[in-house]
Amino acid sequence: MLINVLLTLWFYTAHGQGKPCSYPVIKHGRLYYSYRGYFPARVHQQFVYSCDHHFVPPSQRSWDHLTCTAEGWSPEEPCLRQCIFNYLENGHTPHREEKYLQGETVRVRCYEGYSLQNDQNTMTCTESGWSPPPRCIRVKTCSKSNIRIENGFLSESTFTYPLNKQTEYKCKPGYVTADGKTSGLITCLKNGWSAQPVCIKSCDRPVFEKARVKSDGTWFRLNDRLDYECVDGYENRDGRTTGSIVCGQDGWSDKAACYERECSIPEMDPYLNAYPRKETYKVGDVLKFSCSQGRIMVGADSVQCYHFGWSPKLPTCKVKSCALPPELPNGKRKEIHKEEYAHNEVVEYACNPKFLMKGSHKIQCVDGEWTALPVCIEEERTCGNIPDLDHGDVKPSVPPYHHGDSVEFSCREAFTMIGPRFITCISGEWTQPPQCIATDQLRKCKGSILFPPEGRPAHKIEYDHNTNRSYQCRGKSERKHSICINGEWDPKVDCKEEAKIQLCPPPPQVPNACDMTTTVNYQDGEKISILCKENYLIQDAEEIVCKGGRWQSIPRCIEKIGCSQPPQLDHGTINSSSSAEERREIHEQRLYAHGTKLSYTCEEGFEISENNVIICHMGKWSSPPQCVGLPCGLPPYIQNGVISHKKDSYQYGEEVTYDCDEGFGTDGPASIRCLGGEWSRPQDCISTNCVNLPTFEDAVLTDREKDFYRSGEKVAFKCLSYYQLDGSNTIQCIKSKWIGRPACRDSQGKCGPPPPIDNGYITSLLKSVYPTGSIVEYRCQAYYELRGNRNVVCRNGEWSQLPKCLEACTVSEETMRKHHIQLRWKHDKKIYSKTEDTIEFMCRYGYRELTPKHTFRATCREGKVVYPRCG
Repeated sequence: MLINVLLTLWFYTAHGQGKPCSYPVIKHGRLYYSYRGYFPARVHQQFVYSCDHHFVPPSQRSWDHLTCTAEGWSPEEPCLRQCIFNYLENGHTPHREEKYLQGETVRVRCYEGYSLQNDQNTMTCTESGWSPPPRCIRVKTCSKSNIRIENGFLSESTFTYPLNKQTEYKCKPGYVTADGKTSGLITCLKNGWSAQPVCIKSCDRPVFEKARVKSDGTWFRLNDRLDYECVDGYENRDGRTTGSIVCGQDGWSDKAACYERECSIPEMDPYLNAYPRKETYKVGDVLKFSCSQGRIMVGADSVQCYHFGWSPKLPTCKVKSCALPPELPNGKRKEIHKEEYAHNEVVEYACNPKFLMKGSHKIQCVDGEWTALPVCIEEERTCGNIPDLDHGDVKPSVPPYHHGDSVEFSCREAFTMIGPRFITCISGEWTQPPQCIATDQLRKCKGSILFPPEGRPAHKIEYDHNTNRSYQCRGKSERKHSICINGEWDPKVDCKEEAKIQLCPPPPQVPNACDMTTTVNYQDGEKISILCKENYLIQDAEEIVCKGGRWQSIPRCIEKIGCSQPPQLDHGTINSSSSAEERREIHEQRLYAHGTKLSYTCEEGFEISENNVIICHMGKWSSPPQCVGLPCGLPPYIQNGVISHKKDSYQYGEEVTYDCDEGFGTDGPASIRCLGGEWSRPQDCISTNCVNLPTFEDAVLTDREKDFYRSGEKVAFKCLSYYQLDGSNTIQCIKSKWIGRPACRDSQGKCGPPPPIDNGYITSLLKSVYPTGSIVEYRCQAYYELRGNRNVVCRNGEWSQLPKCLEACTVSEETMRKHHIQLRWKHDKKIYSKTEDTIEFMCRYGYRELTPKHTFRATCREGKVVYPRCG
């Protein structure tokens, strides 16, 4: 045997035929009908081999040839692993079975919240099978409910986020992120969200009037202090040349403004005397007047220097009496009516219940004319529940409680009331309620040396609650009285010299405020409520206070600033009760008045996340709500299929996939999506098997016919004796349809039946054989356009190039209504357009364009058209 092998080797080498091949070892395969006596094999010698289960030759046939070459056996790796991709656990399974050779890679799609091992999205066919396995495992997700952003919100409507998903959060108006921006980004990580978003209160850089700021920042945090200094010749309200303001919850604590330090001497009536007489007067100085030569002063007897000048107007020296004072709408006079009122006489007014007074409650007769009336405006704010009183009761009353309404309390037996019996609703707040103290626990008041002696040391004498005592101070003739109230004398027993009460001049006429001209002086502690003119908004306190002979807390009336277009809302629109003409006018102006309220409505399938109203306040809209997609219940049932993973409920946008029974499949996507409380329409699971094997006059079946064939299965034919094969000899079952036909060409140049085309047909009756030069005509079904030559010719056993039938575009009234559009030139309910035809749209009346202008000239492309949108 060894001699035979050596002789064989010498023979091949001597004759230049290359090195022979020894017996092959085929991994995962074996030779057909081979004996070791055949080896070594000569170059170019071939052997038939097959592979084990799950392995195939590189040609993917059931068997192949192993060839001896000068370099060795070919193919070098005869058997390769064949991986089948027909199911993906927790992922989207392919519509039909797919086969891959060893080394090939396929990209897969897992369900939301799932991923392949090690967060991969591809599988590779290896010698041992798929790597990683076709199994999607749940990955870490982050939930919207796991994070709460104070003064901010997540801008997306999604509820769950996969690992490494980045999303944007936004701060409400008046708040910013830690780095001063209105929005920021967070990422879903394995341990949860990357960071806790923070929206901090901020104040924009204020506008400075006659002042210089000591910082170049453009925004400031809560409690940040901003220092400023006045330009030369100016000072702030406190009379200083420097000051500071603090960023608070309601904005800056004050206005960084400086005013002229002085008022010049005003021009006066020649009979009017002013004092104190000075060259200049500082802000806050008061100038008093008197008339000479027996004349009577008409007007205020004093004025005050403010940053905007002297106020009120200077008096004159005249005299006249007044007729009856005017009636006050929604109010009444306190005084008894008289026929005539003397010069300088004062009349007081009070507003009716539910109304709040703005302006001075006193008017004065000045040279025959009454000064300006106050205004009684309706107070919309009401008070809540009556406060509880321990050991006391309240007389029955019916809510709501409006401004000016009072309720009466009483204490139970053995308890004594301390404080006022009535409480009153004032601008939405109740006044301080009384107390009910056990009568036997009422404290006594200690005596005073100012009381008349009673035979015992004064400090050892005690007085019961409600005891009234009188006393007289040294050098004074009048007697004082005080009453003991639960251990305290009211008023305090004291003989100290009382400070002389300083009266305030008549209140100033604040610029852009309603007229409240008066000449009446006010006592310390009295307040006046200021009412700004229409289209002006009060800033700072609404009331000015008389304190120490001067008016304090002077407010400003600033012009109301309108807002530009309101924020857009995903899946939502703005309600408007105005007419289409008014909406168009507002849109052209792009401005909404201060105080305007707009409400949002969500599209069908979405619900509003919070209060649906936004308000325009001084040029800025309040924070808008969000439209959140409604969840869905159980997905719809389909025949011959089941849901891969069933739950009780599904969030908006969530997908589920159907698995069809064996032998069934879908003619399209196998998944449906939850869209606003309803599921998208599922595809039916239809049979994918093929029946009724077609027959061909120029070819016959090579095997026995079966009752049915599975999708993907192929059937081979052979040509008849006078035909020859010109290409594939197989047809394939694809989703219950037979695809292809045997390519048998007449050996004498004749053609078989002309092939069919999609959405078209042949005008003549079919024949089994067509001689060379024969012509057949194709036509398309209704609403399909023929592209190519409609006449096909038989030449040398082959048909010339076939035409195509292109699908038409259909536009329905329902589709246009959903997009708020209509046809520009036609009014048909339904039209059909050919490929490359142009369809022109326009917005319905009262809507505006949301997509670019060019999208309203859409082109039909093979049955598809892109619609514009209006809103």
